[in-house]
Amino acid sequence: MNRFIKVIEAALVMYWAVFFSLPVFGETSLAPINVEKPSVRVEAPAFTLAGVGGKTVSLKDYRGKVVLLNFWASWCAPCREEAPALEKLWSDYKARDFVVIAIAADRRPETARRFVAKLGLSFPALFDPEGKARKLYEVTALPTTYLIGKDGKISGRVLGGAKWDGASSRNLIEELINESSAR
Repeated sequence: MNRFIKVIEAALVMYWAVFFSLPVFGETSLAPINVEKPSVRVEAPAFTLAGVGGKTVSLKDYRGKVVLLNFWASWCAPCREEAPALEKLWSDYKARDFVVIAIAADRRPETARRFVAKLGLSFPALFDPEGKARKLYEVTALPTTYLIGKDGKISGRVLGGAKWDGASSRNLIEELINESSAR
């Protein structure tokens, strides 16, 4: 009986080791940066907000591009840490149907404006002092990032800070650009 139990235990250990080490179909580059993929892709909620330069910007302005939509605040430590990586990603991929849009949760636009200027961020930065866009996207923690395909549908969500200029993030962006191009 003891031998039978040990064989079963060993089989269970091997099963779990194999099961949890195998990538799920189509998610090879998603897991390393903890991207939550929706079971059904839905249209990203539309919004229109004022930008750093005073220009009004709508999500629909970027239809046909892969959008990395990042909700952040100047007082959020992980947001401050990932901002330079987002700038690098934007700089490297903006010519390839990709855009980073950052939506500030700061209540005072001038605070967010100073943060953007201090870090030299060049991607579109928008203000959401009343939290309208955050409510549409059900943002409960910062940073929260949504990945939106060229078709305007949500492809994934990342809760918390991420190393956006790392290899797995770049693979993910490449995958989304290529996947969206094939549709």
